[in-house]
Amino acid sequence: MTLLYENIAEHLLKAIEQGVYRPGERLPSVRQLSQSHQISTATAVSALRHLEDHGHIEARQRSGYYVRPRTRSHLQEPALSAPSGEPSRVTGQELVLHLVKAANNPRFIQLGAAVPSPSFLPTQKIEHMLAACSRRYRNRITGYEFPPGAPELRRQIAKRMSENGCPINPNEIIITSGCQEAITLALRAVTVPGDIVAIESPTFYGLLQIIESLGLKTIEIPTHPREGIALDALQLACEQWPIKACIVVPNYSNPLGYCMSDQRKRQLIELANRQRILVIEDDIYGDLGFSLQRPTPVKSVDNEDRVVYCSSFSKSLSPGLRIGWTAPGPALLEKIEYLKYVTNLATPTLPQLAVAEFLRHGGYDRHLRQARSRYLQAVERMTAAVAASFPAGTRVTQPAGGFVLWLELPAEVDAIALTQQALALGISIAPGPIFSATQKYRHFIRLSCACDWDERVDEALVTLGQLITRMAEK
Repeated sequence: MTLLYENIAEHLLKAIEQGVYRPGERLPSVRQLSQSHQISTATAVSALRHLEDHGHIEARQRSGYYVRPRTRSHLQEPALSAPSGEPSRVTGQELVLHLVKAANNPRFIQLGAAVPSPSFLPTQKIEHMLAACSRRYRNRITGYEFPPGAPELRRQIAKRMSENGCPINPNEIIITSGCQEAITLALRAVTVPGDIVAIESPTFYGLLQIIESLGLKTIEIPTHPREGIALDALQLACEQWPIKACIVVPNYSNPLGYCMSDQRKRQLIELANRQRILVIEDDIYGDLGFSLQRPTPVKSVDNEDRVVYCSSFSKSLSPGLRIGWTAPGPALLEKIEYLKYVTNLATPTLPQLAVAEFLRHGGYDRHLRQARSRYLQAVERMTAAVAASFPAGTRVTQPAGGFVLWLELPAEVDAIALTQQALALGISIAPGPIFSATQKYRHFIRLSCACDWDERVDEALVTLGQLITRMAEK
């Protein structure tokens, strides 16, 4: 049920989007809102704070609330990708190891790995929850929490999924060690080596590593930075090749940051039903959108048990807890539960119980209200720095959520060589070719915005801009 203050906030947001209130302009005061909408001052304050939490407005001391300036609109976005339409093996993932090592090196400026800085996470609250649960469940945490996982956590996840349009029984949820394991289990359940799976292009390199390790082939589908996977191209691929599954990140994908519309989600399911393919949905970024309304998963419009839903708290709460889950549907539930068991017996007990407590007491939602605003600010700050330091012609995505940017650099730039030069200077970035099964995107890079901003980050972006400019001029 939508609360009154959320309705008022939505009304104000629409006015901002329609240009009634422009960036930098002052919004009506609390008193004016109370009078015009016939609401209490507390409701008016809640509506304004809701917009502030989501990064749409900012409070100025003794002055009121103002529409936040936008720095992204003048930068062009990359065009629709154009990968090969042929199935292929995954190659060229060796660079990922260097990226991971750099992410663990405190001397590096961390712009490569999509791992939020601890300052973006509720580390102190997690510490308290872990300590409290270790005392409360001291006998239980020493044992295995065999699949499907801790019932307390599965109940809390089922509650959240139901609120997001996916009514589900807690017994149909399997706890995993992160979203990566959830996707791996789903693919193991429905494919054999040599099978073909369709993926977005560009896509998260971790998915490519899963596909490579399972001996599968991929077919990369063109993907638009605002609309998502091209459904006409997916339809054509399904007609030409025996595709077993399609893996999508419909809500704030990595690296593009797009959010698929509800209409396109329904069209995706209709296509999957016609072609009888499985959809593996990775919704790991779904809670990190910049809009007021959390987007619904593709699972919410699944009427033929066609979607295996996968997610985790790694990006929104803590990557180190390694708490993910999958809702595979009745047909695959028992098989995936068995695969989870034979893979590693169980996900650690203490983190499961701590996350369940955090969810139950409302700590997660309170954290999200602040995190979404901080991620939006981080993305805008990084975009502004790129616009100031990178050469003309650089194209940048305008993500609707998450905390990464996908950059198209001048065509003369070699992202691999750029990455190596940057690493030598203590700067970690993610080169475009690792986001493609066939090493496309030679002049693209991905930047993570969820870093602690200081002079070193400013200097690193200036240095990157200089390196790129020199490459472009050769």
